Parts: sequence; C-alpha cells; structure tokens
Amino acid sequence: MAGLEEKLAAAFEKATGYRFASPDLLAQALTHSASGRAPALDYQRLEFLGDRVLGLVIADALYRRYPQHEEGRLARHLNYLVRKETCAQVAQKLGLGELMRTGESTRRGQAKTSLNVLGDLAESVIAAIYLDRGLEAAKKFIISHWEPFFARYEDAPRDPKSALQEWAAARGLDMPLYEELSRSGPDHAPRFVMQVRIAKLGQARGEAGSKRKAEQAAAQALLEQVKDTK
Repeated sequence: MAGLEEKLAAAFEKATGYRFASPDLLAQALTHSASGRAPALDYQRLEFLGDRVLGLVIADALYRRYPQHEEGRLARHLNYLVRKETCAQVAQKLGLGELMRTGESTRRGQAKTSLNVLGDLAESVIAAIYLDRGLEAAKKFIISHWEPFFARYEDAPRDPKSALQEWAAARGLDMPLYEELSRSGPDHAPRFVMQVRIAKLGQARGEAGSKRKAEQAAAQALLEQVKDTK
C-alpha cells in the first residue's frame, strides 16, 4: 500500500508542484466512497474541512486585495470563487479525476465527470495539504490554482441566489429558504424540483438536473415575480 501511495503522491506532485510529507493524507483525499473503504477513510471528512479552509483563504485574499469593495460585493466574489463549479474546474485542470481511487470501474467514469465529485476532490485535497504542512502551504496552493478566477469573476454572470438574497436583505425581509420538493429519474440523470420561499413575500419553483441548478432556477423565477416590487 505504501508503494501505491508514494506513486500517487509523485503523480500529484508532477501535476501540481506540491510534495506531500504524508502521502497517506493524499490517498485519503482522493479515495471515493465507492471504493468500499470505511467512511472515515474516504474523502468526505476531508472535504468538510477543506471547504472551510478554502473559504477562509479566499475571504482573506479578497479582503486584502479589494479594500474599496463593500461587504456585499466581497460576498458575491467569494461565492463565485468557492462554488462547486469553480472547484470542479480546478480539479479538472489538475487531473484529480484521473488520480481518484474507486473500487467500482462502472462508477468511475460517472464520478470523474460529476461536478459535485470533482468539486469535493478539490476541497479534500486542500484539507490534506492543510493537515500535511499547515495553513500557509494550503494558502499557497489555493492562491496559485484559484488565481485565474479572481479576475474572471468581473465578467461572470450574476448568481440568482445571491441576487435574491441581496434583494431581500435590502428590504429588511427574511432570507430565502430552499426546500427540495421532489427528485425523479435515474441516478445518472436525476431531476430535482426545488422551491424557494421568502416569508411575507412569496415562493417559486425551479427544476434542473442538480439541486444547485434547480435552486438557481427557483431564485430566478422568484426574482422575476418580485422585480417590480418596491
């Protein structure tokens, strides 16, 4: 097993430039739950930690880079940089899907192309680096690989969920609440119906192939309903 972990660490170093002191951390970070290992040995616990490390590093970078930006603008920029789609793009560029370990070859192809899985892999790797060499090492890795997205945000379309939240906050309303109404279709092509509701205002529904996109569709629908509300 040690030899396999060393080979994985060497492949990761070639792709990213980062060398692990403890290759077993990287192996855990790249182990998909379909591998049959105990839950504590796959990437999910590390993904939980990496999500928080990523958020802290990006928030700190934005705070220092844009001293003239107000809180709302910083929050929108943060949401764009830490969202699952951005994390998945980083994972794709680094080839994390190719390095992922899973025991079921029939599911490997699906996992490699799953936006959620790729995004989780990026976050779990961040946690592994944080545990391996500390926050500064994780920060260096994050800034290096997220740098192209800082400038790209300026040309990115507005996030309907963020726009709806800002709209509600500006009018002193409760924050939007999202609820899954239904899920249908096979595992490889699910369809979600999500509902968003703002107390004392109204509600709307959205449907898409992922929860996030269905939430975005619901938020856009509610924005359309209330766009003329003062």
